[in-house]
Amino acid sequence: GAAVLLPGCQLPREPLPPQESFTSSTTFSRTYGFTPTQTCEAGRRALLSQGYVIYTANKELVHGRKNFQPGSETHVEMEIRIVCAPETRSGRSTLAFVTAQQDRFALKKSATAASLGVGAVGSLSLPFSASDDSMVRVGSETISSADFYDGLFVLVHRFLLDEVELGRPDENPERVPAPTS
Repeated sequence: GAAVLLPGCQLPREPLPPQESFTSSTTFSRTYGFTPTQTCEAGRRALLSQGYVIYTANKELVHGRKNFQPGSETHVEMEIRIVCAPETRSGRSTLAFVTAQQDRFALKKSATAASLGVGAVGSLSLPFSASDDSMVRVGSETISSADFYDGLFVLVHRFLLDEVELGRPDENPERVPAPTS
């Protein structure tokens, strides 16, 4: 027998597998022996050094964005958020959480046509040179590459070391640890 579907009835949809598995991973976080203010400032400098436009920067959050155009009809927008949370009550150690989201856009072309009514013949549709080209989001994903985040965390650490060398008032001179996983 053939299966008959009645109008308005649908086959049951396959459930999507979970896209997230909550594991103990250090891909998105690092601990620094500096205050949240120092850590977020180093994060801000790290993003600025790579050409990011900073939209928010305070002692707890840095949010920056950068645009790329890998092809003539494609556009990529990278958005990075750094959250600086005190790891200890003294506030001298910070847990930095970083997430990077990449949105991909493609050029959507749509030519515009004009209609012309011609007496007994009917109407005639003629294309003309105007077009409405627009960028349409075709994908969005959180970057999950450990190498990507490792590079950013190393750069943040370098700017933290610069803070100590410059003798900034909020420094922690007794120790300058490397970021820990």
